[in-house]
Amino acid sequence: MIPILDLKPEIEALWPEISLALERVVRSGHFILGEEGARFEQEVAHFLEVPYAVGLNSGTDALVIALRALGVGPGDEVITTPFTFFGTAEAISLVGARPVFADIRPKFFDIDPDKILITNRTKAILPVHLFGQSADMDRIIEIGQKANVPIIEDVAQAFGGRRHGRRLGSLGTVGCFSFFPTKNLGAFGDAGLVVTSDPELALQARKLRTHGSIERYRNETLGYNSRLDELQAAILRIKLPRVEAMNAARNVAARLYTDLLSDMPGVGCTPHSESHVYHQFTIRIRDGRRNAVVESLKKAGVSTIVYYPTPVHQLPVYQHLAISCPIAEQAAQEVLSLPIWPQMTPAIQHTVVNAIANALGVKSSTRAQLFGRASHGSEAHPGL
Repeated sequence: MIPILDLKPEIEALWPEISLALERVVRSGHFILGEEGARFEQEVAHFLEVPYAVGLNSGTDALVIALRALGVGPGDEVITTPFTFFGTAEAISLVGARPVFADIRPKFFDIDPDKILITNRTKAILPVHLFGQSADMDRIIEIGQKANVPIIEDVAQAFGGRRHGRRLGSLGTVGCFSFFPTKNLGAFGDAGLVVTSDPELALQARKLRTHGSIERYRNETLGYNSRLDELQAAILRIKLPRVEAMNAARNVAARLYTDLLSDMPGVGCTPHSESHVYHQFTIRIRDGRRNAVVESLKKAGVSTIVYYPTPVHQLPVYQHLAISCPIAEQAAQEVLSLPIWPQMTPAIQHTVVNAIANALGVKSSTRAQLFGRASHGSEAHPGL
């Protein structure tokens, strides 16, 4: 069975360093807010080209704490996308605010700036860099600046990505990251990060992650227990210097997929981009055939995932909003994410694409043309 993601090659390659780091932390007897976490914050801030980075327990906590640090609360509204993981909107609701869903762009699956409508209740815009590709930050930032509304970047799926040379997460007011194990930079459990160029927001984030206090036993507000532990920080420090190579390898794999699939009948592909870090490689299966293709691929030994089968605004918790986002709703019926990881070989990708062609009944002559045009991708992808 071809998995949707194979973490074992990375773990095996890094195991000597990982085992030493884990032993170092365990033997130190210091597991919370220690040297590993402090050094990771310095190193990741340097990598992301921001002055302040605050390690947290998860990407969801990063969003909640960013919203709280900006003063978003009951009675406020935050504009976001309906086509994302539930945690994005959940964080807005958890601080007492109301998520306002703006529909997406059909080609890139990200929030459509033309659908962002500011009101006097709007306290933030929360775009998501979905699947590893930047949202249209130029226009989103312009909208935010005109209305004096801060931008919170959800970068959970796009660590290391850039837009116009700048790191994602450094473009808006605050950047929020997840280090869930499947992410491009993944821990061995839950972990997250907030980054900002604003010293006051960084201070508030540090306060909120430790029960509303900077000084021990002097709690100034209601906060959270949301600290990045030393074991996860040590693992992330080992992986961080490799993430550029890993992202480049994902991009190479995505380029081959795009070459093989972009002209396949019944398939829609997002144009390949060198700045995309391809947390997921997601296609559209047209004409209502997506679910049948999923079953066919499963029988052929190819794992796939649908991100996302239900837009957030149609989930039971938000159905009372009674809104329509037709482009997101159509995408939910067509999208399909294919196996991708940095060390996957072109041979594996050819197997995946052949299985898709079989599922769609693509003629052998058409298939030969597609594979012939993509023959330049026969070399192995970069490794660690």
